Amino acid sequence: MRDPYLRHVSQEDSLGSELSIDTKYVLHYFSGMKNVTITLEEEVARWARIRAAERDMSLSRLVAELLKEKMSEEETYQTAMQHYLEQPPRILKTPGDTYPRREELHGR
Repeated sequence: MRDPYLRHVSQEDSLGSELSIDTKYVLHYFSGMKNVTITLEEEVARWARIRAAERDMSLSRLVAELLKEKMSEEETYQTAMQHYLEQPPRILKTPGDTYPRREELHGR
């Protein structure tokens, strides 16, 4: 009886024996990566190739990491801005008083 976890491969090895692959423990996943084409100025492309080589990675991986880092920075900024804008207004002075000095406001 055939094992249901073994997938038959229609090739033979160098000795003429049939090959089978055990897929029971193989993890299958979708990487979620998308190929894109970009156009760079020659100087920018040269810089990027050098940086990628210094980091022992492909140019594609370097660009992906730089873009992901930029995206994360923007998301962090947007979250901080939203948090700030959700705060109630701060009363700086009562009528007849002068505005506080900058040092007083910022704890300097």
